[in-house]
Amino acid sequence: MIHHAVYCQLQSGVDKPGLENLVRTSRSQLLKIPEVLAVRSGRNLDAHSPWQFFFSVEVESREKLRATLENPFYIKLLDRTIQPSIEDSFSLDFELDPSKDLKYS
Repeated sequence: MIHHAVYCQLQSGVDKPGLENLVRTSRSQLLKIPEVLAVRSGRNLDAHSPWQFFFSVEVESREKLRATLENPFYIKLLDRTIQPSIEDSFSLDFELDPSKDLKYS
């Protein structure tokens, strides 16, 4: 199982309602992708952190992650909702099964 997490630095003009919209919209759009098993999104508790918003998905394999990242719902979410509201972002991928060899993920 792969956990793909994206951390986002918001533009200065994004207010609390805008952040709430990011959280809600990311959840609803990502759940439409068939390969996605679980979705998380939220805001940072540390108000001084530059990474105020995150979203993540869990999928079964690297192939399913690739399919997710190429899915029209994912691309639409990035293009219409996420990218206009952020300055910077980075993503990390984690293997959740402790006994699984990473080359077989």
